[in-house]
Amino acid sequence: MINISDKWVDYKCLASGDGEKIEKWGSVILRRPDPQIIWNKSDSDIWNKWDGFYHRSNKGGGSWEFKRQLKEYWTVRYGDLVFKVSPTNFKHTGIFPEQAVNWEYVMNKIKSSNKSDFRVLNLFAYTGCATMAASLAGASEVVHVDASKGMVDWAKENMRLCGLENNKIRFIVDDVIKFLEREKRRGRTYHGIIMDPPSYGRGPNGEVWKLESNLKELLIKASDVLDDEYSFLLINSYTTGISPTSLHNILSLTFNNSNIETGEIGLPIEENNLVLPCGIYGRVSKD
Repeated sequence: MINISDKWVDYKCLASGDGEKIEKWGSVILRRPDPQIIWNKSDSDIWNKWDGFYHRSNKGGGSWEFKRQLKEYWTVRYGDLVFKVSPTNFKHTGIFPEQAVNWEYVMNKIKSSNKSDFRVLNLFAYTGCATMAASLAGASEVVHVDASKGMVDWAKENMRLCGLENNKIRFIVDDVIKFLEREKRRGRTYHGIIMDPPSYGRGPNGEVWKLESNLKELLIKASDVLDDEYSFLLINSYTTGISPTSLHNILSLTFNNSNIETGEIGLPIEENNLVLPCGIYGRVSKD
């Protein structure tokens, strides 16, 4: 099953091919590499109409080339959510637009709940798009955890852009596993947990993270802080070695007697109506 993020107005994937995509972010057109794009590029002149082009280096990493001076950042809107966009040194922009289908899932779960005290935990929370979606939907508290102080600061900017400064959002710079262990000792629980773990990374004190090795531990520790009356656990992954079936298996073994759904997420490609695959998801719920 593939869920497609097709409700965007301020974002479009215009074309794709030969390991690249060209996208419109508001009024800005960016050209970026994408290893999932193994099909041929068209002859359309859209490929020459970029404002920013991220060139991949043979030695790893890469750099941006700009045809015109762009603002340090600009904003895009998704429904009532407003997010900061800025080209980073590692090709990203601060938003993964395909995640909109997951934001919709989280918002619908919170809005349909009859809980007056709906607590959400967002782990590996990056720039906080899902955090803001949960808070806007009516979560009584959202706890946002990421090992990068820079990403947490970006998330705070998104909170201000969304006008959510008066909502209860806690921002924490920490290693996710250590945070979960402390929350268990405190007896803290959550009705919804969102996780977008990286394939590989390091915590604030040099802790090494590798998804294939740490996923089982992560899920067990997350289950320890799920409330008995929980609504959902959502996990997203861009790790190419993990399939939706593999994810379904480990979720089924970890969360007995729960509803499990896994699949792909993707973006529509305007030029030819193809779908750009953008990772996998797993959803655990009681209803």
